[in-house]
Amino acid sequence: MVRYLLRRLAFALIALWAVVSVTFVLVRAAPGGPFDGERRLPPAVEANLLSAYHLDEPLVGQYFRYLGMLAQADLGPSFRQKDFSVNELVARGLPISLTVGGLALLLALALGIGAGTFAALARDGPRDRLLMVLATLALAFPPIVVAPALVAAFAVSLGWFPAGGYDSAQHFVLPVIALALPYAAAFTRLMRGSVAETLARPHVRSARAKGMPTRRIVLRHVLPSALMPVVSYAGPVAAALLAGSMVVEEVFSLPGLGRYFVQGALNRDYTLVTGTVIVYAALVLAFNLLADLCYARLDPRVRHA
Repeated sequence: MVRYLLRRLAFALIALWAVVSVTFVLVRAAPGGPFDGERRLPPAVEANLLSAYHLDEPLVGQYFRYLGMLAQADLGPSFRQKDFSVNELVARGLPISLTVGGLALLLALALGIGAGTFAALARDGPRDRLLMVLATLALAFPPIVVAPALVAAFAVSLGWFPAGGYDSAQHFVLPVIALALPYAAAFTRLMRGSVAETLARPHVRSARAKGMPTRRIVLRHVLPSALMPVVSYAGPVAAALLAGSMVVEEVFSLPGLGRYFVQGALNRDYTLVTGTVIVYAALVLAFNLLADLCYARLDPRVRHA
């Protein structure tokens, strides 16, 4: 397991370097620059700004300078938000994004595992068909559609929850629901198929023939095996939830990392965009590694291999 972990960490470092390199080139290849605006700066002022941020150097020199900063855990200064470094902006936005994404993942797992199990236990029955129809409908509506609808229904019309902000726990209810629903539907469909397949295995059928209670069969014999595909899928979903929170953060005015990424992209803030991408990439790799370790924990065959 230690050798496997070391190999995965080495692969993660290589992948992270590739992400840094590609992002560094792409953000600078996009039209415009961080100091372009409605009113053009005097040439002398613009030259001083470019020199201050080393943007007048060759691209290769800028690249290696940036790698040296990353080696010191420094994401650089923000070109447009001059009172803050990228590290400070990430430190402010990341906890909010992790809170929304983490709660959405927990809600999606709880709904998906529960609904998928109940559907599989009544396979081809009315309950199964109803849950699958609801899951299909939830998959058809992404967060960019669900979020405004939730605001209109529960914030504007009913007034049950605030429409934006992050001052209390109530402010996170609608964003978490909007972000979790499509993934809860995906988990439901995946869990339903996995549980149905596990129920047909010989050891489960033998336990049923011996008169073992259904609750005990599900908890001890079905769920440990049926959860393995869900665990494998949970890693990419966790990363997708974090990256997908950009839209939700904009709708609900949450100052999370996704909102800073959007602002950086619009303002051509090279270091802010690159820094947020690096953080997202690191989290994606970490979530995938954690999912693989959990998968090995659930399946002894993988662990021994």
